[in-house]
Amino acid sequence: MDHPTTGAKTWFVTGASRGLGLALVTRLLERGDNVAATTRSPERLAAALDGADTDRLLPLRVDLADERRVGAAVAQAQERFGGLDAVVNNAGYGFLAAVEEVTDARAREMFDVQVFGVWNVLRAVLPGMRARGGGHIVNVSSILGLTSFPGWGLYCAGKYALEGLTESLAAEVADHGIRVNLVEPGYMRTDFLRPQSLGLPDAVLDAYPGVREMTEAHLAMPGTQPGDPGRAADAVIAVVDSGAAPLHQLLGSDSLGLAEVRVAALTADIGASRALAATTDIPAA
Repeated sequence: MDHPTTGAKTWFVTGASRGLGLALVTRLLERGDNVAATTRSPERLAAALDGADTDRLLPLRVDLADERRVGAAVAQAQERFGGLDAVVNNAGYGFLAAVEEVTDARAREMFDVQVFGVWNVLRAVLPGMRARGGGHIVNVSSILGLTSFPGWGLYCAGKYALEGLTESLAAEVADHGIRVNLVEPGYMRTDFLRPQSLGLPDAVLDAYPGVREMTEAHLAMPGTQPGDPGRAADAVIAVVDSGAAPLHQLLGSDSLGLAEVRVAALTADIGASRALAATTDIPAA
């Protein structure tokens, strides 16, 4: 749905000042698209884009958990650029802790960003997309939206919720000409596993040495991840430009491998469940 006067698309990208979000905004500006970019720190975004052509950029300071401010940001983007062609819900952060170590406050903070924040954006953008008869929504999940590791329970809970929300959304809006995709990256060489993007529990329990080992392994990982955020940004753009990507678009060879292991494990569970599952139906008369 390119704009007839310029050929440029208009994008609304959350979590734009680091990692995949920053790489995506950079690529979009380079190719001449319009970008409304949300962040908690427009100053950090400006510093990261120093030297880039930002004439087509609208930086927006937004707390995604604040529905009113999200709505105002979307309205501001529509006023500046017209309708939105693509929305990328990218904001998120990691959290490494045993399930028992996650406080209620920490759990709610995570869901505010990964679930309720996305929902706020969707409620704000969908009326305009329906009115125009088209648009594209990309929700950035993770391979940990399809599988899980010890210590990643909170993060996986948010991403699993995002996956279910997105699958329902895709079916609901298809008749309105709106396309929906999940992208599920593996490990990318970003700040995701550094202190500024990774939450840790307020207190740890000696009962979970395996979680401590998992935490230490991940804290040592930055700089060795196989994924390139720039290439991942290109892939997100390709998902939108092509309009032909599957609902679940894996990114990264590690993501592919882990997904295949998950499918095999689930297939085995289905087979092992079959006999007992059949016993719970009401007997035929």
